[in-house]
Amino acid sequence: MQITDILAQMGGLQSMAKELGVSESQAASGAEALIPAILGGFKKQAQAQPAGLAGLGGLLGQLGGSGLLDQVLAPQPTDVSSGNGVLGQIFGSKDVSRAVAQNAAAQSGLDPSLLKKMLPMLAMMVTGYMAKQGVAGAAPQPSAADEGLGGGLGNLLGGLLGGQSAGGAPASGGLASMLDLNGDGNALDDIMQMAGKVLR
Repeated sequence: MQITDILAQMGGLQSMAKELGVSESQAASGAEALIPAILGGFKKQAQAQPAGLAGLGGLLGQLGGSGLLDQVLAPQPTDVSSGNGVLGQIFGSKDVSRAVAQNAAAQSGLDPSLLKKMLPMLAMMVTGYMAKQGVAGAAPQPSAADEGLGGGLGNLLGGLLGGQSAGGAPASGGLASMLDLNGDGNALDDIMQMAGKVLR
């Protein structure tokens, strides 16, 4: 199952749609266009951590952990400052966030300004969901990093990014495959390359 379906089942997309005053189908198409880049950002973070996925688990906690998902699901308006913090960590700059929104607009047909509002909320949902799954399924041993994407978070990221799912079977139509232009499994790289061409 893809993460957009999971977030819809949890009520995340409905909460976001209600808060932004858009239909659930618009929220879903925005999420499908934006989430591959968010996951790509987390994949980069996992690769950059000295402790691999154990380090990523710690980073998820620092960013707000599973509480971030709960904030979006809560009835009161979402304080997106935490989401902007997540985006700053995984994308590095507002230029990248803008490029991600522009790319998603071209894919989904939605307005880039709407997608920019969705980005921090989706970043909070994805972080919160991964933190919940990581806590539930990750053994924080260094060997998880040594085995590439092994262990709870690794299975999760691998499955979400179109690698192997936890059961060992290929994840159906992995999210990143939608945007993975150069075959490296990371949609964010391709968006940044395209943004580089646009920004020059």
